[in-house]
Formats: sequence, structure tokens, C-alpha cells
Amino acid sequence: MVVLVTGANGQLGQSIQFIANKYPKIQFVYTDFHEMDITNSESCHAVFAKHKPQFCINTAAYTAVDNAENESEKAHLINAIGAENLALVCKEFDTILVHISTDFIFDGTSTQPYLEADIPNPKSVYGQTKLDGELAIQKNWEKHFIVRTSWVYSQFGSNFMKTMLRVASERDSLSVVNDQIGTPTNAVDLAEVLLKIVESCHAELVLASNFGIYNFSNEGQCSWYDFANEIFQQKGISIDLQPIPTSAYPTPAKRPLFSVLDKSKIKTTFPIAIADWKISLKKCLELL
Repeated sequence: MVVLVTGANGQLGQSIQFIANKYPKIQFVYTDFHEMDITNSESCHAVFAKHKPQFCINTAAYTAVDNAENESEKAHLINAIGAENLALVCKEFDTILVHISTDFIFDGTSTQPYLEADIPNPKSVYGQTKLDGELAIQKNWEKHFIVRTSWVYSQFGSNFMKTMLRVASERDSLSVVNDQIGTPTNAVDLAEVLLKIVESCHAELVLASNFGIYNFSNEGQCSWYDFANEIFQQKGISIDLQPIPTSAYPTPAKRPLFSVLDKSKIKTTFPIAIADWKISLKKCLELL
């Protein structure tokens, strides 16, 4: 089967490539902006006509959360129009679309892990454009899986884990917010789940009623301060780490204060076991 991966040079795209050899029955087609511009419907059509994929995993996204506040048109073009273009071309070629979304579609006022059916209420341009992308897919093509995730990091690209390690090499003390609660997600674990979804569909283990929205992150929850502390502890790094409230670290984009995702649905639908975030962090740090 042919699986087309967009955004192949991003951290999730690279994570899929990292594990691709475990899936010999899949013929992967990796595209990034230069090979296929998802904001251009003609570009999408040309690539789909050439490769005729059974599945498209869309990892392409505008993810610069704070920059999006000043680049709303660009964020909307990639996250909303790009998602719509893919939904339409997937419909034309009867391709199952697997799309990545985010915890930023929620406002963070809940005290319980978010369910897929909970009402979105994004508080940032980034969150709104990602929600617009979800809605465009739902409107245009029923054969889709939208996978919402949170706090993604990996050995690839730029992310919180790598930033903490870099900062620790440059200074003796650091302050990190401790009142935003969520769950770190190892991009390699996310990649494995996306390919499990593809395999389950290909083996016809999935019903038409299973299409829709799913949550995925690693298990457990923590604050950004806890996440940083665990990174430093596991690496044996000595640094003066101080917890601070969000109010002491203002950013252009508003973050959800609580964005833990309930993963009951994905665990009952697909054959996956989800690792605790600390265990997945250890696995990632060992690869650096």
C-alpha cells in the first residue's frame, strides 16, 4: 500500500521516517513543501495523480504558536486551507486522510481530561486555524482520522526538550511555568500510532463508524516545570530550576492552562499500548 506523508521534514515526519523500516508492506512517499504545496490544490492533485496513495498522513502544519498571532493569514493558509485541499484531493482519489491536530483547540478551563466530543474554544490564532482545519476536513471528506495531540517533542527538529538541554548548557539557572498542565508526547510514539491506524484500516479491522476524531498523547500529566525537571534529572544535569506562574512569563499567544487529553477512545478502537511520558522521555533522551 502507498502512504503519502506530508511535512516529511518536520519532527513528526522525520519520526515516521525513523520507524518506516518496521513497516515493509508500506510504500512511503515523503513530501515537503518543495514536492507538494498543500496550500495549492493543483500541486496536491499532481502528486496524488502520480502516486495514487491509499492513505495520506498530514503532518504539515504551521506550528509557531506565538508567531501565528502576527502571521494569521499564513497560519490559516497552511492549517486550514491546506487541510481543506487535502480533504478534497483525498475525496477525489478515495484516499483515507490521517490528520494531526492539537490540544490548543481547547480553552484550558476544564479540570478533567478532554474528550473528543468536548466543545472546542481556542484562545490563540494557532488553535483557531487548527480547529478550522478540522472542520474543513469533516465538511469535505468522511474517510478521515483526526488525531489531536499535545506537547510534542522528539530527537528531531525544535521542541521543548531540546530547548531545555540547550539552555542548560548556556546558564546556571532557569525559570519555567508550573501552572500549565498537559502531557508530553514523544513524536516517535505518535508516529507508531498513526501507522497502527493505517495498518488497521488496510487489514479492514476498522469500520466506517470508526472514522472521526481521536486523542493521543503519552500517559500521565505534568506541568512544563515538571517536564523540564524530569529532563534534567534523567540527564544528570545540575541547574537551579525555579517554578513560576504563567503571569510571570507573558507570551503573545495564550496557552491553555489545562490540556490533558482523555485517550480512552483510541485505546478501545485500535490495538495500542501507551507508554507513560517519563518512560518515553527516557527512550528519546537515550537516542540523542
